[in-house]
Amino acid sequence: MTDRTAHYRADIDGLRAVAVAVVVAYHAFPQLLPGGFVGVDVFFVISGYLISGIILTALGEGRFSFAHFYARRMRRIFPALAVVLAAVSIAGWFVLYADDYQRLGRHVAAGAAFASNFVLWRESSYFDTTAVELKPLLHLWSLGIEEQFYLVWPLLLVVASRWRLGRRSLGEVGRGPLAMTLLIGTASFLLAIWTVRIDRTPAFYAPWTRFWELLAGATLACIEADAGLRSLMARLTARPW
Repeated sequence: MTDRTAHYRADIDGLRAVAVAVVVAYHAFPQLLPGGFVGVDVFFVISGYLISGIILTALGEGRFSFAHFYARRMRRIFPALAVVLAAVSIAGWFVLYADDYQRLGRHVAAGAAFASNFVLWRESSYFDTTAVELKPLLHLWSLGIEEQFYLVWPLLLVVASRWRLGRRSLGEVGRGPLAMTLLIGTASFLLAIWTVRIDRTPAFYAPWTRFWELLAGATLACIEADAGLRSLMARLTARPW
């Protein structure tokens, strides 16, 4: 990896900490911080930025591998996920009624398959008090959306990197990925606006109404991966607005 992707980003770690803190505060004291769930949105943007940057760098250097990418995702996600699923299953055996434990079994299976958002979508709203109390794996909806995104995103970046858009320097993929990111991200954003006016539940859980958040971060990664655009952004941000 290049310095751009390998260098530790303390600012991003700090932003992650703030995002986690506001989500925890929202669940603990919803009246004091009613909009704290926005921390999840911040997490999506950060994830889209970091992972897209890694993929774009690998593509530019001609060393991207689907096998390596997904193996890395599995090593990162599965150990912690397995511990959570096992711990909740054991605790649920002792504290839940039979019907609630049966539902928990469905949630464990959905969590292992990264499909929690679809299962929860069909059951109830995220904002139901009962859901918070009796669905200990409710938080896995966000992991489901993230992994569903990364199921298709590397392939789309590979395809878009073959588009001959803009000047391509050594070690870069051109501006095809940026054009595709903006196109899909805009469509997802407009769909989210339309859906939330009709029904908040699918707007919250559906991956296609959430992808624009990951793509917002991916847009920043696409700009950073292009020398010309990096230079332009540096000039713009250096001006006294």
